[in-house]
Amino acid sequence: MSIAAIRPGLPLATINPVAKIAATVPLSIVLVLTLDAVSAAVAIACELVLFTAVGLGHLLWSRRTLPVWIAAPLTGISMVLYGAPSGAVLWDFGVIHVTEGSVQIGVATTLRVIAIALPAVVIFLTIDPTDLADGLAQTLRLPARFVLGAVAALRLVGSSIDDWRTLSLARRARGIADHGVVRRGLGQAFALLVLAIRRGSTLATAMESRGFGAPGERTWARVAHFGAREWVVIAVGCLVAALSAAVAVVTGSWNVIWA
Repeated sequence: MSIAAIRPGLPLATINPVAKIAATVPLSIVLVLTLDAVSAAVAIACELVLFTAVGLGHLLWSRRTLPVWIAAPLTGISMVLYGAPSGAVLWDFGVIHVTEGSVQIGVATTLRVIAIALPAVVIFLTIDPTDLADGLAQTLRLPARFVLGAVAALRLVGSSIDDWRTLSLARRARGIADHGVVRRGLGQAFALLVLAIRRGSTLATAMESRGFGAPGERTWARVAHFGAREWVVIAVGCLVAALSAAVAVVTGSWNVIWA
């Protein structure tokens, strides 16, 4: 199933994509400024409640968010093993120094990655590329050529996934995918790169021939609305960011990264 196949009919799908992206910015800024577990934990709790309330709870635990749940603990473990040591030493082996401080940093990093990446992935699944183009061009007034190119690239993401699967099956059918995982992966990646360049050149030529690169003002088939619903979504994002920061400050766990 392609990414685009699950977008239609999802809650929040009719909200202007610009508003949904803007709603994630305040929380991302707050979590980047501080390295503590409390603010990130509060943010995750709010995200789980909000997404479940609007009907997107099933996406939180779907295979499309699986990379987030895998990457976040791995990032935290690396911080535990190789982070700046402080406090009592819990385990020491060669260049690895596990201390109370590094464990706290690892936990905070894990939660922070989840708090930032999880809403980004879930919200991305509710955004249609065409709606995104309409929002960027009509709401933010970005250049039409840049917007159309970005949307074309976004639509090709699903094709690249299918191409990778096809290349794997083709190589296996020819008997050249049985040995050497690293070598096979590098060769397949190069083949995918060549295919992507060819497809990009063809797409660019087709878009130029249809006038997508012509200068001047463009017309749009659909109007991108930005009204009360969009402002509510942005306000909710700001509220979650403010609540996360406030709880961290009140509990004394607020830890600015440059302090």
